[in-house]
Amino acid sequence: MKPSIRLTPLVLSLTCASVIAATSAGPGSVDPDNWPQYHRTSNAWRYSPLTEINKDTVKNLKVAWIHQPGNITHGLQATPIVIDGVLYYISANNNVWAVDAASGKTLWHFEPKLDPLSKQVFYAAASRGVTVGRGKVFLGTLDGRFVALDQKTGKQLWSTQLTDLKTQYGALFSAPPQLAGDVLFGGTTGGDQPIAGKIYAVNADTGKPVWNFEIIKDDPKSWPGDSGKVGGGSAWMPGTYDAESDTIYIGTSNAAPDYYTPGREGDNKYTATLLALDPKSGKLKWHRQEIPHDTWDFDSAYEALVVKKDGKDVIVHLNKSGFVFVMDKADGKLENVWQFAENMNWAKGIDPKTGELIEPRRPQPGKRELLCPNLLGARSWNHGAYNPGTGLWYSHGMEVCNEVVSGKDDPASLRAISALSLGIDEIKLVAPPGGKKPDGRLDARDPLTGKLKWSVRYELPPLSSVLTTAGGLVFTGDMEGHLYAYDADNGKALWQFSAGSGVRGGPVSYAVNGKQYIVIPTGLGSHAPGFLAGAFPQIKDLPGGAALIGFTLD
Repeated sequence: MKPSIRLTPLVLSLTCASVIAATSAGPGSVDPDNWPQYHRTSNAWRYSPLTEINKDTVKNLKVAWIHQPGNITHGLQATPIVIDGVLYYISANNNVWAVDAASGKTLWHFEPKLDPLSKQVFYAAASRGVTVGRGKVFLGTLDGRFVALDQKTGKQLWSTQLTDLKTQYGALFSAPPQLAGDVLFGGTTGGDQPIAGKIYAVNADTGKPVWNFEIIKDDPKSWPGDSGKVGGGSAWMPGTYDAESDTIYIGTSNAAPDYYTPGREGDNKYTATLLALDPKSGKLKWHRQEIPHDTWDFDSAYEALVVKKDGKDVIVHLNKSGFVFVMDKADGKLENVWQFAENMNWAKGIDPKTGELIEPRRPQPGKRELLCPNLLGARSWNHGAYNPGTGLWYSHGMEVCNEVVSGKDDPASLRAISALSLGIDEIKLVAPPGGKKPDGRLDARDPLTGKLKWSVRYELPPLSSVLTTAGGLVFTGDMEGHLYAYDADNGKALWQFSAGSGVRGGPVSYAVNGKQYIVIPTGLGSHAPGFLAGAFPQIKDLPGGAALIGFTLD
């Protein structure tokens, strides 16, 4: 089904001058030929300064190569890394690939020997990427390790076990650990598991542990009794390292049990929080807890977008709750809070000056509640993108709610490694109230105020991350496998391609020998489609797959 476009009166134009400026200087414009980090740059823009593929030429975009890893469980969820003509990515079961970025030819392949227990965990098979630096390729594994490979050969250099699958309910690294100088850091799954979340850091050259950050604060007012020992709160998405301030920014997940709160009264720090950490010691610089005493599964784990406001750097941070927090990068001081979700009924709102929740409606045990947004969030973890030429932030959203009956976890159900501590008797994703139709969208917004420039609607919520370029384009894909290039100014579809399976990973752009490429991971996966099938039964008929598709001009 073709998406529909809705325009709003916000007047913002993309001029040739702004495109030239974007490609020649300023944040996000360094190293234009490469995609060296998870978000390309530490400001999390997912913006390419390349312009060969632009509004005029994108109609000539054709397939240059396809790389198929041969394993399709949970699709492809990675964002590739591209450095000096070599593309690195990860497929199911932690298979790592180095690929010639111009031809798609495999240069090397690493297949790890995983602990057999990794087959029993809930978050099995999938990984969201690798990190490349210091002559190494780093990954977090499905059996709880950080691993370093030789960048040229793929040979394993070191491996450090950081979690115990048996005692930590299969807590593992589903996202790539990130570099902060010679420190490699990252968190595990576990926001919905009866564990106490941590952030781990090791020496990137040796693998030797250097610090752990305990996300569950040791404070009886915050975590009464023993509730913190099973309070969840992991940091399961990649953080970012800001070299200018020498700071790690990383978000944490919801508290557990998700919906059943008797016994964990308090603010439950540092769950649903954006943390600013010192990379050398792991000590806390500042924090902003976005959802104190979270009772709705409203993680704060998403990307920390950095943009300018009145000459200073601010972080723009989407929370699952459907609100975006704008805060000073230096100290976390709140600048604004704006509503991203169209359907929101879990509270009356959030005070934009104080961040205080306004009349929150918390689930009551045994009572059926219709709560919007749903536990996947107003957007899932798939990332947005910011274009300095338009000044717009492009992000997917979904308008889906859930019916929840809060209930105490059965102790017998928590014996398995794959056990989740959701605190529910029932949960089902459903349409918004009032006869509204559930759907998804791609929004172009002012990141500081939330003012909408344009929006594209989709029948099924897209789960792809977004790429934007100095060529005035926005690239993404939908759950049915349609890939799109939109005009960054007005949302008009300028190019489309049918990939055969939906998109869950991150599109990237780079250049080899002066030729620009767009690469899009395809292959629908993750647990999100399964949850969403309650509101969208047709998802059950969508095909899986795993193919990395490279595009370039004729």
